[in-house]
Amino acid sequence: MTLLPLYDEKDLLVKLRDGDYAAFEIIYRRYSKPISVNLFRILKSRELVEETLQDLFLKVWEQHSSIYIEQSLQSYLHRVAGNLAYDYFRKMARDKKLAGHVWENMVTTYNPFEGVADEEVDRALYSLIDNLPAQRRRVFMLCKLEGKSYNEVSTLLGISVAAVNDHITKANKFLKTNYAHVAPLMLSIFLALKS
Repeated sequence: MTLLPLYDEKDLLVKLRDGDYAAFEIIYRRYSKPISVNLFRILKSRELVEETLQDLFLKVWEQHSSIYIEQSLQSYLHRVAGNLAYDYFRKMARDKKLAGHVWENMVTTYNPFEGVADEEVDRALYSLIDNLPAQRRRVFMLCKLEGKSYNEVSTLLGISVAAVNDHITKANKFLKTNYAHVAPLMLSIFLALKS
């Protein structure tokens, strides 16, 4: 086990800002493991954790000359790592194939429904859908559950595509806000896969 020099955070930040690669290595060795643990809680994939950790420290090194030395280094690293993880989820929400991969990985490493019967989860979700206004419920069911395109639903219901989009946006927001049985991430994946 290699002992790390006992620099305090501010000294490390000053050295890092000045381009000291040895300080960068100390920062990496000191903080990569706790950050990895936190990232795994969010990403549930060792591969994604390694990729995000690499992106984090690459970003830190690339921006070393503009680093603010009065901040908490630990807080800064955790904040940037969290932002990178959430950027990944935003990208995933737009990419069905990626959403499917994340869903598959999460189901094998983490079961959000543990102890909850599938029927109970379905009942809770459909109960919420039933609470949507009638037109919004019809639009949501046609788009998300039956897989129809916005154009098809527009023609079928005699409303504009913009109105369909508005109904879907408001329905998604309502479900994300009110569906307590499924973590927001799981619901986001469900909504992305069904869009």
